[in-house]
Amino acid sequence: MSAISPERRLLGYPEAALADANEAIRYAREIGHAATLMYALGIAPLVVVARGDYATADLLSDEVIALADQKGALFWKIFGMRLRGQCLACTGRAAQAVKVLTATANAYRSTGSTALVPLDQLYFAKAYTELGQFADASSCIDEAMATLEKNKDRLWEAEVLRLSGEIALMEKVPSATKAEAYFERALSVARQQQAKSWELRAAMSLARLWHHQGETQQARELLAPVYGWFTEGFDTRDLKEAKALLDELA
Repeated sequence: MSAISPERRLLGYPEAALADANEAIRYAREIGHAATLMYALGIAPLVVVARGDYATADLLSDEVIALADQKGALFWKIFGMRLRGQCLACTGRAAQAVKVLTATANAYRSTGSTALVPLDQLYFAKAYTELGQFADASSCIDEAMATLEKNKDRLWEAEVLRLSGEIALMEKVPSATKAEAYFERALSVARQQQAKSWELRAAMSLARLWHHQGETQQARELLAPVYGWFTEGFDTRDLKEAKALLDELA
């Protein structure tokens, strides 16, 4: 049985991460062990959401919620609901996302677990930004950073920094200077961690900013080698967006 590893996706191997997730689910179904299946169904959407395949993530979340209800497994029901909230945040249903994420965040914390809390806050911030509630979005980012510091868990740090930059560009008084600083910090963290997927996102954000400032050549020189590093996952949302941006920069 392959272990599900969202980290493999962050390291730049989205196809390998998806293969691991599918194999884990297949094996869990084969042995008929409910706890193993809930784990596989609960973790796999982290890989699938990152690919931009929100429909599949929704289906997996629905299945883990139903199985958790059947088995009385509160933790995995909450886990499935929070993944549903993340999908809502990614598909333009911000108000619904905030409602679901708020309910599940409170319930999740009641379990005593702090794992993935920074990821929850990222999706909160994304939804609040879409709603134009920038103060709430910034508070979510602050909480995400505080949790990262407390837990000494840097897995999501680059993406928290990148989103901070995006928020800085969308506030009532946008600050390109602040945004650029956040994007550069996100790039630095991603490179230190060899997290190529986070590096690609940060490079796209910074390249868009430079492009809008008229620094198109500089933007292309930043993004092209990061995109060129990848050898798989070209059907994923991030790599499609990167290719489209490179075409625009050309």
